[in-house]
Amino acid sequence: MYKRILFIPIIILIFYSCKNNTLDVDISNVDVKPLEVLRLENDLFSFTAANFEATDRSLNAKYGSYYEHYVAGFLNAGGTHDSLYKQKILDFTQDKDMKETYAYVRKLYPNTTIEEINNELTNCVKRFKYHFPKRKIPTKLITCTTGYNYAVAYMDSALILGMDMYLNDTAKFYQMLNTPRYQLRTMNKDHILPHLAKGWILTEFDTEKPVNTLLYHTIFYGKIFYAINALLPNSNDSMIIGYTSAQMKYCKENEKNLWGYFAEKNRLYENNLKTVQELTSDGPFTGAISKECPPRIAMWIGWQIVRSYMKNNEGVTLEQLMSETDSQKILSKSKYRP
Repeated sequence: MYKRILFIPIIILIFYSCKNNTLDVDISNVDVKPLEVLRLENDLFSFTAANFEATDRSLNAKYGSYYEHYVAGFLNAGGTHDSLYKQKILDFTQDKDMKETYAYVRKLYPNTTIEEINNELTNCVKRFKYHFPKRKIPTKLITCTTGYNYAVAYMDSALILGMDMYLNDTAKFYQMLNTPRYQLRTMNKDHILPHLAKGWILTEFDTEKPVNTLLYHTIFYGKIFYAINALLPNSNDSMIIGYTSAQMKYCKENEKNLWGYFAEKNRLYENNLKTVQELTSDGPFTGAISKECPPRIAMWIGWQIVRSYMKNNEGVTLEQLMSETDSQKILSKSKYRP
């Protein structure tokens, strides 16, 4: 069975209303067409030894460069020009577990369900265009199965969704793969939209050469989560950052102490890779602080800093925020004092 999985951090989908939500902008006049939905998993599993050449030509014509990337990158099959390409595709589509996975996807995600997701996704695209009018926007939503390799991706104006990563936490496939419990909680339909938004934003804005300090990573991810919130303005913090309600409560109750941990001993300017990873990596908790402290706690602190920065610098647009590379400037001008 294909066993490599790309995990997405925990996200709990909870909606709330906020009367003074400055990110809930009016998108009624933003002109964006619904994304074209292409279901690659249906096309891929139509391959047989007898129709292989004809189907191959059809898929290359329909999906263009993305199909090459899918075969080489997502399926790890060497690409369409590899001498073993045909055999690898047939092995994949005829594998017992992959066939069962595909059947599960078809049952769980009929076209009507994907269209519902796409309608919500279109509103995200509208908000992106509102905030970033000069940037390109996705025009396609491509669903697929990836052998449990990838969840989301963004390339060539297409948002890619690996359906086999959203089969619900009771799916036997995840049990066979020994998927950790803290990751299973997000592997369902409710988490598709925030995962797509995060994958898209990261691809769009993770373009500069990183500076290996905790401050850089803290502010960078703070900006990412702020931008995701702009695409999903009616979603609460636990959905955006991916924390449970108990983890959110911990952050709120300990915000001052958490900030003290980062501020003391100039820890924000730490350039030790191990320290950076301890405070930004996913997992059940942040062991460097306590077993009660949520994972990726530097990202949460960064988000609060960026929020304070935007609140205290009202003339700054979202485009300007995402283009700002001076992390120290954002920290200083945020006047963040929990």
